[in-house]
Amino acid sequence: MDKFRVIEVKQSIFKENDQHAGELRETLKEKGVFLLNLMSSPGAGKTTTLGRTIEALKEQMRIGVMEADIDSDVDAHTIADYGVKVIQLHTGGMCHLDAGMTEDGLNELGAEGLDLVILENVGNLVCPAEFDTGAVKNAMILSVPEGHDKPLKYPLMFQVCDVVLVNKIDVLPYFDFDMEKCTEYIHMRNPEAIIIPICARTGEGMEQWIQWLKEETAVWKK
Repeated sequence: MDKFRVIEVKQSIFKENDQHAGELRETLKEKGVFLLNLMSSPGAGKTTTLGRTIEALKEQMRIGVMEADIDSDVDAHTIADYGVKVIQLHTGGMCHLDAGMTEDGLNELGAEGLDLVILENVGNLVCPAEFDTGAVKNAMILSVPEGHDKPLKYPLMFQVCDVVLVNKIDVLPYFDFDMEKCTEYIHMRNPEAIIIPICARTGEGMEQWIQWLKEETAVWKK
C-alpha cells in the first residue's frame, strides 16, 4: 500500500487556468473587447513596438494597455505619454501572468468601452507561453540580435503565438541572422504563424502588423 499520494499540482493549475481563461474570453467577447497578449524576451522592443502601434491606431480605436513586470513602472510611464489608458501590473516575482491576474488587471484598467487592450507580458520566452491569459490572440517579438535559432530553443513560445514580429531588421547586415532559416524554424513549430519583419524604431513593416491587428479586432467585435 502506498504511504502517500502524488498530486500533479502543475497539471491541476494549468487546467484551472485554462478554464478561467476560456471564461474570460467569453466575457471579453460579450463586451466587444479584443485582448492581445504581447510577449518577448527583455530588450526585444515590445514597448517601442507598442508605442508605434498606439500611434497608428489611437484615432481609430479606444485603446488600453496593461504593462506587466516583476517590478518598476518605467514602461507604464512611457506608454502613458501616448495618451491611452494604462495600468502597471507587478507580479511580485512571478515571471508570467495567468488568467486571474489578467482579469484583475482588466477590472482595474476599466476595460469596459475599450476596443483594444494590449497586455505587455513579463519579458522572457518561457513562463508567459505556459499560461493562457484569456487573450484573444497571442503575439511575440523576436529581435534580430537574439538570433534565428530561438524557435528551436523555445518551442512553446512559437507554438502558442498567432503572429511573430521579427524586429530590428535595420541591423540585419551586422548580425548573423538568417531570415529564411528563422521562417523555416518558426513554421516547424507553428505552420499557421504569421511572420512579419519590422523595425519598430523606423516604422518599416509596421503597416502589415497594424492591418492584421485592425482586421482581427473587427472580426472579434462582430
